[in-house]
Amino acid sequence: MVQKESGNGKLPENRPVRRQKRRADASGQKKSDSDYNLDEGQERTTTRKRKTEGTRRKIPDRLTEEEKRARRLKEIGRRKERKAERAGAARGMVFFTFQLAASLAFLWLLCWMDILLMEYLLGIAGVLLVLLGITLISQLAVRGKGKIVGKVFSFLMTIVLAVGSFYVYKTGGALLSIAGGGSESHKMVAVVRESDKAEELSDAEDYVFGIQYATDGENTDKALSNINKQLKKSIDTEVFDNMEEMAQALMDEEIDIIVYDSNYQNTMEKASEGFGSNTRVIYEYTVEETQDVSLDVPVQSEPFTVYISGIDIYGNVEDSSRSDVNIIATVNPTTHQILLVTTPRDYYVEIPGISGGMKDKLTHAGNYGVDVSIDTLEELYQVSIPFYGRLNFTSFINIIDILGGVDVESEYAFTTGTDAGAVVEIQEGTNHLDGQEALAFARERHALVDGDNQRGKNQEALITAMIKKMVSPSMIVKAADILDEAADSVETNMSMKQIRALIKQQLSDHSDWQIYSMAADGIGGQEMCYSTGSQYLYVTIPNEDTVAEIADMINKVEAGEMIEGSETADGT
Repeated sequence: MVQKESGNGKLPENRPVRRQKRRADASGQKKSDSDYNLDEGQERTTTRKRKTEGTRRKIPDRLTEEEKRARRLKEIGRRKERKAERAGAARGMVFFTFQLAASLAFLWLLCWMDILLMEYLLGIAGVLLVLLGITLISQLAVRGKGKIVGKVFSFLMTIVLAVGSFYVYKTGGALLSIAGGGSESHKMVAVVRESDKAEELSDAEDYVFGIQYATDGENTDKALSNINKQLKKSIDTEVFDNMEEMAQALMDEEIDIIVYDSNYQNTMEKASEGFGSNTRVIYEYTVEETQDVSLDVPVQSEPFTVYISGIDIYGNVEDSSRSDVNIIATVNPTTHQILLVTTPRDYYVEIPGISGGMKDKLTHAGNYGVDVSIDTLEELYQVSIPFYGRLNFTSFINIIDILGGVDVESEYAFTTGTDAGAVVEIQEGTNHLDGQEALAFARERHALVDGDNQRGKNQEALITAMIKKMVSPSMIVKAADILDEAADSVETNMSMKQIRALIKQQLSDHSDWQIYSMAADGIGGQEMCYSTGSQYLYVTIPNEDTVAEIADMINKVEAGEMIEGSETADGT
């Protein structure tokens, strides 16, 4: 068979022989072509053998069924472990997400309440960011039990932030409830004799209704309008000159039903003996009045005066009532001077816009509304009073208890009576009092030689003690509880913005405040009062020199003068 030559005219099988010849020539060996072919064949056989043996060595020995099962189980375990790690990481990110949401909500509420300084907010934000970082690292860069610890940490932080957010929201809501107050309620009543057959308003639709316009005439008209609406007819009325005559006419059976403001119940009972026990109410109607809101006074930089009214009831602070506590506080925020001035409840003064030049007790001004009490004190001391704060006895007790009691300085030793709410032994000097004891201290007058005048001074001492306790930075932890208690029983027309400004200022400089107290005095006597007609009541005739001195001191505080002898309320 003729073999095809390659391109150079030589047979392919001769190529290995030629290579071997060249190697032999180079080494000086001499072999024939057949020898070279034999060596080449042996070399090829040896090479194939080596490859076959190498291949055979790579083939693993056969595995037993048990070994195969063990390998499969091991692989399944590794897969489950990887799957569990991925699921654990996913759960960790869920915890992180909840913690992030709780952190953002907490910060937003702090910003919404807006009573903390920016540096405080940034500090809190920094702490929350670090805590989030700890949670994130524990879930992404830590293995084993570290991830579980991270999840527990994140869960606890979320709970803490949720609780904190609740209290911040509660505090902000309480501030909103207290601030910007402007409503006042008057409960109008229709009263018949106890023996009368009328059980409800419809039973008296044919009666002649006794009314009077000397006091609270506007609300009387509102009550009559509501009565006409309910009875679907226009009732007959008889007008009396004053409440005293109207009460006596009912008791003398000259008229069968009368309409009046329940705030004057005490006046009616004094006007006619047995009035309270021999009458009953068959109709009630509440009239809501809106008071003027606060003026736009920059309270953090300019002096201002607040009227503090303590009403003589337990319950809703919006109810109109006599004001047993009448204190005006003049505050200079730049000098940190506070002047407290108390005016006796029985002070015999004119009630502007109401009494028509006739005088009455200061406490009766509260029956016409807090704005009338403010007008009366502005006229007395020739001072502008843009703000008021009203509180009742219920809030007084609870707020002091939240504060942990107060240390009150008493000028005299005395024992309070049951009429004051509790029997308390007061020592001359410092007394630590809880809420009930403090209320008794503020209300007692019969055990005091100077009666109502000294009671006013005791009330100032108690307010001073409360200010000392509340300006301390440590009280911020109790702020939520204090505001929550005050929400339903304290009202002020100071705006939320103004309250925030005062809180921020105190948190910023931790200022010490200087508090000075003064009390108006006078001479006791019996005089006719506008609110009770011809009836003579105990009153305090003002000491004009004292009134002038107080007016001068208010002007000095507003001008930035410091008062010697002031007590210090430590704000640090």
